Amino acid sequence: MLTRWSGLWLLAGAAAVAATRQPWVGLAFIAVMLAAVGADLLLAGTVADVRLSRDGDRQVRLGGTATVNLTVTNRGRRPLVADVRDAWVPSAGAGPGLFQIRLGPGQRVALQTTLTPTRRGDRPAATVTIRSYGPLRHAYRQARRRAAAEQSPPWTLRVLPRFDSKQFLAEKLAKLRIFDGSVVTRGRGQGTEFDALREYVIGDDVRSIDWRATARRSDVVVRTWRPERDRHVVCVIDTGRTSAVRVGTTSTDPGDVHLDEPRLDAAIDAALLLAEVANRAGDKVSLLAVDSAVRTAVSGGSNRTLLPKMVAALAPLQPQLRETDFGLMVSEILRRERKRALVVLFSALEPGALGEGLMPVLNQLTARHKVLLAAVHDQSVADLAGRHDTADDIYLSVAAQKTLAERRRVVSALSRHDVEVVDAPIKLFASKVTDAYLELKAAGKL
Repeated sequence: MLTRWSGLWLLAGAAAVAATRQPWVGLAFIAVMLAAVGADLLLAGTVADVRLSRDGDRQVRLGGTATVNLTVTNRGRRPLVADVRDAWVPSAGAGPGLFQIRLGPGQRVALQTTLTPTRRGDRPAATVTIRSYGPLRHAYRQARRRAAAEQSPPWTLRVLPRFDSKQFLAEKLAKLRIFDGSVVTRGRGQGTEFDALREYVIGDDVRSIDWRATARRSDVVVRTWRPERDRHVVCVIDTGRTSAVRVGTTSTDPGDVHLDEPRLDAAIDAALLLAEVANRAGDKVSLLAVDSAVRTAVSGGSNRTLLPKMVAALAPLQPQLRETDFGLMVSEILRRERKRALVVLFSALEPGALGEGLMPVLNQLTARHKVLLAAVHDQSVADLAGRHDTADDIYLSVAAQKTLAERRRVVSALSRHDVEVVDAPIKLFASKVTDAYLELKAAGKL
């Protein structure tokens, strides 16, 4: 094929033939150009002789940077002077994308592409396009689209979800140590189980004295207690249409851009923090993602494998633009969890979805398990409710107040079914959910 400049020169020659009284000059110029183009086509390296392979990072956390190398090998007998375009899906954030190479026969070169993904999930590589030029760069060879797609080596970069709530982990573990008795003296109270016997010391609660053990010994013996362990915590993520709603506001601060993200991503971040704290507390953690079908399920693992398993399962999870089947969700929870568990449902406080879907089957769930509904709300709605500067602001304020009133009615209805509710903005959402778990654990309500 002709390059752009060769085409322009040929057009100029054709114009000279038409405009001058001596057309042979223009015809001679065109003949020379066609000869140069033909020579370039004959001397250009063959694209079919090029071999491509990839290596590099397979996964990266959202907000991070990965590198993938494309190795180009010239197996032909001619030198290869080419432009190589390594294309990825737009959300992969690939750069620079276009490379100029010069390879002799048998030589190879590694082209590095830097990826800064803007979305969680699997980001695949697209087609590698090679345009091989002749020595004069008047013409080039390029494979057809289907052949180029077959020649391109496949590669998928898995973008893991953010774990920004990890900043709260040290604080939550400190609270857990207090509950566990590592900071204060172990004592008896709600949410505790028998731990061991020890000698009585001044200051111990006399109600903890074990009189039978004291009778068998010469010293007074007391019982020590610790928070209940080996309880079940089930994180259930609603991936229906309400999970696609974006919450938060876009900030001018580069570190806060992620605050404008789907509700599903906020739920994933909160679920990871809750799972890590519950895992450190000795509880069994499971994960379930449901809309009209079960999208993913993770059973409890060991201390070291639970979080990686959850991250891998949640990475490709995407919102589904369909109504959530809460009947299916409840039946799956009851089928998987025979013992009493804390069910943390990450959903939205939307009257339509919960009133028509969850409420009719909620009694089946609360009869066996303790339920905590966690919903992240958009702070901009509360901000709009207080604006009255213009006529448009008044209309927006009324709509926002109506939305907030509906949320309060939903919370009241859930409370009548003995459901704990966490309704928090995105910045504090993960922290509030984990605090609710710790409070329930300390109170022995798991």
